Amino acid sequence: MPFELHPAPTAEANGIGAVSVTNSHHFGIAGYYARMIVERGLIGLVASNSRAVSVVPTRAATRVFGTNPLAFAAPTRRNPPFLLDMSTSTVAGNKIKMYALKHKPLPPGWALDEKGQPIVDAALAREYITKRDRGGLTPIGGTPEMSSHKGYGLAMMVQILGSTLAGGSFHGLAESRGKQSGPDNIGHFFLAIDPQAFRPGGNFEDEVDEMIEFLHSAPTIDPSMPVLVAGDPELQSREQRSREGVPIPEVLIEKLRGIARRCGAPFLLG
Repeated sequence: MPFELHPAPTAEANGIGAVSVTNSHHFGIAGYYARMIVERGLIGLVASNSRAVSVVPTRAATRVFGTNPLAFAAPTRRNPPFLLDMSTSTVAGNKIKMYALKHKPLPPGWALDEKGQPIVDAALAREYITKRDRGGLTPIGGTPEMSSHKGYGLAMMVQILGSTLAGGSFHGLAESRGKQSGPDNIGHFFLAIDPQAFRPGGNFEDEVDEMIEFLHSAPTIDPSMPVLVAGDPELQSREQRSREGVPIPEVLIEKLRGIARRCGAPFLLG
């Protein structure tokens, strides 16, 4: 059965619509749902907690939160919609995995050990996140000196709005009590707002366009690297991948080839 996002019709009828979901599982890319809302000409806000407990709060030695994604989208008329899609951790867990596959060192501040010291070895960071009791990913900001408390606060906000509101789990607390089995009970939250309920039709979209264009025209440090807004990098990447294909590290290719061989399935990636 296809996923149906019901806040949009409600917002079109009443100016605002909200839906919370409980007893769910990983829902993929938060921005996908925000885009579904913005394609109806509405402002969209999406929040979800995460099952994997991988993020260490500011001043803590143990992991408490998931990467708890947050997405926000606003409609435009001349430009692609503004689309912010982010985890509330400094990086997503899969980015650590990709660095490990490529044997690349991590930038300091992405992951910490049990003493709060930066981990730059990607494979070791993966071990901390998946196997050890302490250490893990940092909230946005990375360190207390770089305001990690702000990312920590956003992670808590997403937990409350995306899961607690609907009766979903707080997985850090559940694991501390030894409850690691049973349904994931992940929660999601979707909000849709019709700009026309607040302003005459088109005025909001025109001003969002003006902001985007003003930012795009801002003087740059490096002329070869123009100022972007949320959604631009993803759009550029999508266009490039559509032209050139999706690059896959050789280590991952070998892992996929091995899976296909063990399953007796044809390997179609080359």
